[in-house]
Amino acid sequence: MQIFYTPDIAVKPELPEEEAGHCIRVLRLGEGDEIVLTDGQGSFYKAAISRAHPKHCEVTLLESWKQPDLWNFNLHIAVAPTKNIDRMEWFVEKATEIGINTITCLNCRFSERKEIKPVRLEKILISAMKQSQKATLPVLEGMTEFKKFVATPFDGRKFIAYCEEGEKPLLKHTYQPGENALILIGPEGDFSPEEIKLALENGFEPISLGESRLRTETAALVACHTIHVLNQ
Repeated sequence: MQIFYTPDIAVKPELPEEEAGHCIRVLRLGEGDEIVLTDGQGSFYKAAISRAHPKHCEVTLLESWKQPDLWNFNLHIAVAPTKNIDRMEWFVEKATEIGINTITCLNCRFSERKEIKPVRLEKILISAMKQSQKATLPVLEGMTEFKKFVATPFDGRKFIAYCEEGEKPLLKHTYQPGENALILIGPEGDFSPEEIKLALENGFEPISLGESRLRTETAALVACHTIHVLNQ
């Protein structure tokens, strides 16, 4: 099922220019053809193309429906973007396919990357949402200072995964199914001792993701997948 992302479909029955070009030029669909749209807010729409223009593809809405919730918890992962942005893009894509509510890009003391291009990551989020046939687009929060972020309230359990020695239970042994979860994943150089201390003072619980030393993007995806497995 080919899905088109149309965030303003409720007020403007027209595909955005990039989606219109893909629909008309690439897929060669024409007037009268039926397509499926999503607003990224949880709803699907069936529509018929009424004007097949590669920049202004207008549609007539035929029906709409809400996609049932695919999980009953809120999953938020805050991760320090990798120096090689391709690895961060890989995480964003795969986490969206698995299922995530919010991704925050953390600026930490040892962060290898201090800036990102949100537009590029947003496109990957949209593509992964459509490919995995979801109707809700994850929220992407741009670069956020660690100190500010850990002080922000969160309705649920808060965890921090780090490499520093110490007693840390496995995530699978401390998280309970159905709980909202916020998980912090640090840069390749790990969180600083000061950052770990600050997170613990703000209610974050230390966790381990296993015996292996994981890359940043791998750790973030393992955390995402673990929460979903525990909720099955």
